[in-house]
Amino acid sequence: MEDLERYLDDLERAETVAFGGVGFAGEVLPETRAFDTIAERCTPALRPRLERLLDAASPAGRVYAAVLIGRMDPEAGRQAWDRLAGDRAPVDTFSGCVRNRTTLAEYAAAYHEGQPG
Repeated sequence: MEDLERYLDDLERAETVAFGGVGFAGEVLPETRAFDTIAERCTPALRPRLERLLDAASPAGRVYAAVLIGRMDPEAGRQAWDRLAGDRAPVDTFSGCVRNRTTLAEYAAAYHEGQPG
């Protein structure tokens, strides 16, 4: 559990949302590695910690928290995205080689439409 806590800390400070390798080299960012590890080991016991991330993490960390909550409980995930829907904080995203900047509100709307980031 100790290493899982370290990965949760990494998500709390995440600077970028990326769900795969980025750039021409396909580098996996530390926050992506943290997200993947947590997703593999995610249990209901982590839910309170993810809820705290949704409130207190960096904007990118809040995106990761909402995704993880939604994987555990789709209705709770919808509620998490609704909480982010009015947040105008900027968030950097990466999709392959393309870097983008959006807001949490715009990301949440796109996620609801099935087209995040």
